Amino acid sequence: MTPSFFDHFSELPDPRIERCRQHELLDIVFLSVCAVLSGADGWEAIEEFGEAKLAWLRRYVPFTNGIPRHDTIARVMSRLDPEALQRSFIGWMQAVVQVTAGEVIAIDGKTLRRSFDTATRKAALHMVSAWGCANGVVLGQLRTSEKSNEITAIPSLLELLDVRGCIVTIDAMGCQRAIAEQIRAKRGHYVLAVKENQRALLEDIRDYFEADAKNGYGGLKVAYHEETDSGHGRIEVRRCWQSADLRWMPATRAWAGAKSVARVESERHIGERVTREVRYYISSLGLEPGQLLGAVRSHWSIENRLHWVLDMTFREDYSRVRRGHAAQNLTVLRRMALNICRRDQSGKSNPSKIRRASWNDDFREQLLLGAGR
Repeated sequence: MTPSFFDHFSELPDPRIERCRQHELLDIVFLSVCAVLSGADGWEAIEEFGEAKLAWLRRYVPFTNGIPRHDTIARVMSRLDPEALQRSFIGWMQAVVQVTAGEVIAIDGKTLRRSFDTATRKAALHMVSAWGCANGVVLGQLRTSEKSNEITAIPSLLELLDVRGCIVTIDAMGCQRAIAEQIRAKRGHYVLAVKENQRALLEDIRDYFEADAKNGYGGLKVAYHEETDSGHGRIEVRRCWQSADLRWMPATRAWAGAKSVARVESERHIGERVTREVRYYISSLGLEPGQLLGAVRSHWSIENRLHWVLDMTFREDYSRVRRGHAAQNLTVLRRMALNICRRDQSGKSNPSKIRRASWNDDFREQLLLGAGR
């Protein structure tokens, strides 16, 4: 692993009593990252990987007392402070991933379906992630006990991120005036989906665009952009109408830095079947419908480039880890492994990289070293 990793994770507070420590905390974290990167999906698999690859692991850390047993790994990861691990993860990402001006950072939540515990009435784990769309990496994440609590988790996550010059996109749950104000205060831009939870704002925007829709918006100051994609027997047309004429929408005045509103229509053709979906947005971006539509489209990618990959490649939804903070900390390890794979430019798929990393020491080292560049 690169020195940057050790710089950011070596200061993690150890939850164990000092006299009970037979294995260094950094050894356990490093072992777990490498094992998950190589396809391990639980504590026993992490131990088995360590026993098989001890000589290779010792290139980076000493493992003076050998590989810890799986119950030791589970106990440490269940007690490790998840907020501290998150801070180390975010600090590492900010050190190795350069987020440039105009990049889209999509913020969205995901529930780990099988992380609930009926016996203790422990709710399923819900994580809110910040996704760097251009780099295809997770920039940070935080836990919320329920989906409705994304409203409180998103500001905490934004506080940890550097969003200067970036476009932050959030679905309707995060469409809050305080969140818009926070993004602008951090010198970022926002594109927020507007739905029924902001009824007055939604009615203002919807009434504005629908008032002249039948006349092709001829009476409104509206800019227009359209894109068409095709493939796999499907044609998708995306249309964006954007207006910076906010005088007729009084509800927009309460939103910090608001400069435009938009109506985005998605039209999908599959054979003879045609479906349409309309969404509305408020944004701090100026009148450039192509840029706004690109930001919206990038936000949609978080589902198939992050959430779907976590389920299909790392089988996140099937994990039954529940003890203490273990489930939350394991989500961080999966996202670190995904970021390491995404940083590699070999052109192979993520599952292929993970399979190869499980048996090829040189390739695993290539992935780890490449993650720090």
